[in-house]
Amino acid sequence: MLGVLRRKVVSSASATSCVRKSLHTVRPAVYKSRIPYVALEETMWSCAQFQSACVTWVLIKFAVRKLLTFFCFYLPVDNCNEGDTVDAVVPYMGESISDGTLAKFLKNIGDRVDVDEPIAQIETDKVTIDVTSPEAGVIQKFVAQEGDTVEPGNRVAIISKSGEGVEHVAPSEKPSEKAAPAEDKKEEKAKTQVEITPVKEKPKESSPPPPKRSPTELQLPPKDRERRVPMTRLRKRVATRLKDSQNTFALLTTFNEVDMTNLMKLRSDYKDAFVEKHGVKLGFMSGFVKAAVSALQNQPIVNAVIDGDDIIYRDYIDISIAGLVVPVIRNAEQMNFAEIEKTINTLAKRASDGSISIDEMAGGSFTISNGGVYGSLLSTPIINPPQSAILGMHSIVSRPMVVGGNVVPRPMMFIALTYDHRLIDGREAVFFLRRIKDVVEDPRRLLLDV
Repeated sequence: MLGVLRRKVVSSASATSCVRKSLHTVRPAVYKSRIPYVALEETMWSCAQFQSACVTWVLIKFAVRKLLTFFCFYLPVDNCNEGDTVDAVVPYMGESISDGTLAKFLKNIGDRVDVDEPIAQIETDKVTIDVTSPEAGVIQKFVAQEGDTVEPGNRVAIISKSGEGVEHVAPSEKPSEKAAPAEDKKEEKAKTQVEITPVKEKPKESSPPPPKRSPTELQLPPKDRERRVPMTRLRKRVATRLKDSQNTFALLTTFNEVDMTNLMKLRSDYKDAFVEKHGVKLGFMSGFVKAAVSALQNQPIVNAVIDGDDIIYRDYIDISIAGLVVPVIRNAEQMNFAEIEKTINTLAKRASDGSISIDEMAGGSFTISNGGVYGSLLSTPIINPPQSAILGMHSIVSRPMVVGGNVVPRPMMFIALTYDHRLIDGREAVFFLRRIKDVVEDPRRLLLDV
């Protein structure tokens, strides 16, 4: 091919030289009419240049094609076959979350993964999110590192669908850990032998004894008995919000106690029929959610919030259930006991397996915190901003109570309401807790609305 093109170039060049010679021969004859001669010469030169440019372009295309063929045959596959690899990227994390921290990798380089199998975990201010594999294949390499701040769309890992170009690592060792060469071991052994060789020590100079500490001087523990662990993003966010709540709100807590006898009897009498019909267990939380809805309807200021110089009254009741994460029961005023229990059960399962979304934890107009499941007898909960109040439930303890002039044991629970005193007065807070007490102690009030 190159020989043919070279012969064409030579032939075109010889043709051009012949034309130029003929022009020089006829120059004296056409001297008097110089304009046609000059035009003819310029025309012939432009044709030769055009032909030379075409030949040059063909040579460039041929060279480029050869180079591409060389690269695709002799370079690694992932440089030429882009369709073999896919990227595992950080997913969308919600409107209120712009970035997160790469907490840890769940897989190693060389591990085989299936479609949608978690590869890494992203820790945000509110929830932990998984980075999943978009295709089945083998992890070729990690693009990010643990502890990096990542945003939605950032690459975390590269997945090879064919498994080529992957360094397979044993499960017991990480990619960065490799066996030390034999020469290093020999050098270490030689150093050890040199260090063991006895050397005559010079007589030590007598040093003054250390000063004795006074009995009042502090004895600090050694640093090697302490551990420093960085705070997670979730814990830092919780700490910031709680401190902001303490600095912003005028927090005040009022208490009351509830006799749980009737609610416990209601649960005991109908728990089997409730499970058989609705498929979920009847718990105490649904009773307190219904009681809180009734109390919020009687005292709507507790469901309101301060916004600048205005007070926003909410015509809906979204109950947040406090825990490590805070899922929200939407429109609780429209639900019955069964619907509340089903919603709580669903949200609890999704929170435990990490599949709960940001939208399911956003908002909320009032919070219920059940510290009683951990054995708390009494506490003062902190408001979850931007809400204005929070109800604290505690453990049920059998205590002697006076009923009808007789002292009898009763299952009692302390309840607490922490509220923003800038918005809610003490009278309204006390009435709120009294309504909770009345409804829990006599659930028939919910049916009669009294």
